[in-house]
Amino acid sequence: MELCQLDKIYVYNLVNYNKVLSQRNQLLKDLYFKPELKQTLDVWDMQLAKYGGEIIKRREEFIKEISNILIPIHNKLTDNQEDIEIIYEKNCETDDLYEKIVTNREKDIKYKNTSVGPQRDDVLFFNRGKNIRTYGSQGQKRTIALSLKLAEIELVKSLINDTPVLLLDDVLSELDSKRQNHLLKSLDNIQTIITCTGLDEFIENRFKINKVFQVTEGTVSEKMV
Repeated sequence: MELCQLDKIYVYNLVNYNKVLSQRNQLLKDLYFKPELKQTLDVWDMQLAKYGGEIIKRREEFIKEISNILIPIHNKLTDNQEDIEIIYEKNCETDDLYEKIVTNREKDIKYKNTSVGPQRDDVLFFNRGKNIRTYGSQGQKRTIALSLKLAEIELVKSLINDTPVLLLDDVLSELDSKRQNHLLKSLDNIQTIITCTGLDEFIENRFKINKVFQVTEGTVSEKMV
C-alpha cells in the first residue's frame, strides 16, 4: 500500500527510522569487537522508539482509512459473497516500543540484529476469519489486490482532487466471469492502462476500449479494435 506517496511526514519518519535502524544494527555487530560502545545503545534506542512510534500511529490511521473504502469495493467485486477484514499486525504498541527495545537489548546483541519495531509489522487480509494469504484461492488473492488498488485510487482522489492513472497487468486472469464483469464496470470512470495477451474478455464484457497497442517481438504498433 502506497502510504509513502500520500504522506510526506510519514516518509520523513520512515527514512529516519531506517537510518537509525541500520546504524543500530551495525553497532550491534561492532560490539563484538568494541564492547565499550554498549552504552551508546541508549541514544539509538530512544531515536528508534521516537520515529517508530510515529510510524505505527500513522499506519494504524491509514489502515482504518483504507478499510472504510476497500470493503464496499470488495463487496461489489465479489457480489457480497465475501466478508473481508484488514488487520494491522503490529510487532508492538506505540506506548511500549521503547521498553520492548530495551528489554530485548541482550537478545539483539546476541543475534546482532534489532528484533523489535515496525520493520516487523505486517498487514493481513481475512475472509470470514480465515487468512487469505494462507487459505485463499488465487482468484481471492487477485481480487483483494485489485480491491486495494481501487481503494487507493479513491483515497488519492479524496486527498488531491485528481484521478491517478491505473496500471493493470493481465488483470482478468484467475478471476471468474462475475468478478471480471464487476471489475470492468468499476473501471468505467478511471483512466486505465492494461497489459494482456488477448482482448476477448474485454470485448465480451463490452468494456470501452479507446486505444490498443500490440507488441510483437519488441515492435509496438497501434491496432484497430
